[in-house]
Amino acid sequence: MTVLSSPSAAICDAAWPADYSQAWTLAASVECSGVGLHSGGVARVRLEPSDQPGFRVGWLQAPHQPLQQLHPRQVCETQLCTALQLEGGRLATVEHLLAALAGVGLTGIDLLVEGHEIPLLDGSALPWVEAIASVGLRCLGERAAAPALTQPITLQQGQSFAAALPADRLRLAAAIEFSQAAIGRQLYSVELTPAAFVREIAPARTFGFREQVEQLRAAGLIQGGALDNALVCDGDHWLNPPLRFADEPVRHKLLDLLGDLALAGLPQAQVFAFRGSHGLHTALAAALASLPSIP
Repeated sequence: MTVLSSPSAAICDAAWPADYSQAWTLAASVECSGVGLHSGGVARVRLEPSDQPGFRVGWLQAPHQPLQQLHPRQVCETQLCTALQLEGGRLATVEHLLAALAGVGLTGIDLLVEGHEIPLLDGSALPWVEAIASVGLRCLGERAAAPALTQPITLQQGQSFAAALPADRLRLAAAIEFSQAAIGRQLYSVELTPAAFVREIAPARTFGFREQVEQLRAAGLIQGGALDNALVCDGDHWLNPPLRFADEPVRHKLLDLLGDLALAGLPQAQVFAFRGSHGLHTALAAALASLPSIP
């Protein structure tokens, strides 16, 4: 199987924060637009610097409405994406963008959105990382308090589970198990830093299965899905190779996990998800958000 390399040297060598100990925002605004995975409609997102902690969302079509701080309690749907119910409407497929923001170390960003789904772009977080790199980051000083995890949290949904364990730094791990031979069983773990995220996680694209395409489209889903923005598995092979990593599917699951956890802020913890889903990830984010914070 041919495997593509990771992102360009210029993106990997950009001035990313060394770790997640400091607070960062953008040095300037940057904008991206594209098609939504499920709606098929064109959407636009402008990322603006903010000295306030957290990710806040507003609508480009309603510039005078107050910005809304993102939180796991806003999650309203988790079928094949994470969707939030906000004042002014529903906002779907937020996970790749949030993974990019949190992964590179950003802590204070305003997201101004036109449309009701975040653009899919190439199906990974890499285009968001490239947009962020194009304007650079600005340090705001010490990072705000993180969720204080003093004992393990374990959540189970059917045969799937997610666990967060106290740790001195952030480590993420994911495992998947599919009957399709092209995927099979995969496990990936990483001690997360902004550089590791950019190099090892951000390029991993979303994936789906050929036998499910027509059923999902008939249900009004994946209207914007295509072979240039999602990997499609057909049993023992991929319809649109090459992969960027031999284990790209599990890396994308880890990307999804990070994006969902970003609704609560990155914990100082070791987090593992087995056969994870957006429902499981966001339930874990909600549990973390309910904890008191520590400096």
